[in-house]
Amino acid sequence: MRIGELSRRTGVSIRSLRYYEEQNLLHPERMASGYRRYADPDVVRVQRIQSLLAAGLGTQKIDRILPCMMQHREELRLSCADLYDDLVAERKNLLDRIATLRASVNALDAIIAASPAT
Repeated sequence: MRIGELSRRTGVSIRSLRYYEEQNLLHPERMASGYRRYADPDVVRVQRIQSLLAAGLGTQKIDRILPCMMQHREELRLSCADLYDDLVAERKNLLDRIATLRASVNALDAIIAASPAT
């Protein structure tokens, strides 16, 4: 499939797909004309990239994680044990950022509650 079809099937912009290739996350075949050609497994790969980006991971970490993600029945498993500690640390960082955001929301709620209604 060409890049436009991959974009339609994944809901990801063509620009983002090109960026993923620049970041070494996607490896399309190149046709003689220079057009990129993607395979069906690339749809799943792009969905995984999107999920990892949504989780707050950067493309360098995603580049390390993607080769270690394997489908096992209905769930994903990590096949590279050396990444486990990194992922646990990344999860902790996300939880810390969530706590900071909650504190900011609480502060804003207090200010709003103390402000006269407009």
